[in-house]
Amino acid sequence: MIEPPYRLFNQDAVEFLQGIPTGSANLIITDPAYESLEKHRKIGTTTRLKKSNASSNEWFKIFPNTRFPDFFAACFTALAKNSHLYVMCDDETAYVIKPIAEAAGFKYWKRIVWDKEKIGMGYHYRSRCEYILFFEKGKRKLHDMGMPDVFDFKEDPEGYVLSCARIANGYPTEKPVEVSKKLIAQSSLPGELVVDPFMGSASVGEAALSLGRRFWGSDIADLSHVTADKRLSALLPGNIEQLEWTK
Repeated sequence: MIEPPYRLFNQDAVEFLQGIPTGSANLIITDPAYESLEKHRKIGTTTRLKKSNASSNEWFKIFPNTRFPDFFAACFTALAKNSHLYVMCDDETAYVIKPIAEAAGFKYWKRIVWDKEKIGMGYHYRSRCEYILFFEKGKRKLHDMGMPDVFDFKEDPEGYVLSCARIANGYPTEKPVEVSKKLIAQSSLPGELVVDPFMGSASVGEAALSLGRRFWGSDIADLSHVTADKRLSALLPGNIEQLEWTK
C-alpha cells in the first residue's frame, strides 16, 4: 500500500502524538498556542487573537503550560531514534519548556531567532522576533552546519519572502513557509515524515510536501482542516484531493 503524501487529524495535540506509531516520525516542527498569548490578549497588546474579519478565536484554544510534560513525552516517543524537534515560542514560554523537554529526554541545542523585521505583540519593548527552540533525540547531523542562528530573509541570497499575509477568517499566527523549509531541509531527508501537532493552516505541511517529505498534521479546529486540505491538495500532481481526516 502506498503511503499518502499527507494525513490530517482532528485530535488534541497530545492524543495525536500518542497515536503515532512509536519512532515513526522523523521530524516535528510545531507552534503551540502557548499560555502567554492569553496574557497579551487580556491586556490588549495583540490584535491577532481578537475575533474579527481577519482572525477568529474559534481557531485558537490555549495550550496550558501544565500540559507540556505530557506533550514532550509524547514527542519523544513518536520521534525516531536520531531526530530533531523544533518548537516555536516567545521568550517567556522558552524558559518554561526547555527544562521540561530536557526532562523528557531531549538534548537542548539552540534558540534560533527569526527576525520578522516588523513589530508584533508586546507591551514593554514590543516583539520584532520569535524564537525556535532546537532539540535533539539521539544524534543527527544538520545538513548545513554553517547556517547562522538568526533567520533574516531580507538578506537571504535565495530571495526568501519574509512576510506572511494573514488569512481572512484564518489562523492568526501563521508562520512563513520559508521558515519551515529551512528547518526541514536541515533536519530531514526526502521521503521522511514531518509532523506538526498544532498544524493550523498547514504552513509546515506545505513546506514538507514542497521538499518531497510526507506530512502528518493535527488540529482541534474544524476550520483548520478545511484550510489545510485545500492548501495541501493543491500541491499534489493533478490537484487530486488526498485526504484522510481522522477524528
